[in-house]
Amino acid sequence: MEVPVAVMTIRNIDDSLKQRLRLRAAQHGRSMEEEVRDILRSALSAEVSQGVDAGQAIHQRFVRLGGVDLPAVSREAIRDVDFGA
Repeated sequence: MEVPVAVMTIRNIDDSLKQRLRLRAAQHGRSMEEEVRDILRSALSAEVSQGVDAGQAIHQRFVRLGGVDLPAVSREAIRDVDFGA
């Protein structure tokens, strides 16, 4: 029984990126197509961490760049809202 597989076409790849892919595939002794499949398998095989929320993920991304200092924002207390229930 054959397992159905998807076909994907990727357009507008920079020539330099394509050349790097060609060299990497040659180094590994495989076609560019197989190299792309291997890259995608590797990149997507890592499980997404469930322990990091969006704020932490943003912080982790920018801390490597030296961080960003933002001014403190004053906020009002939360108001009670009556929706006519």
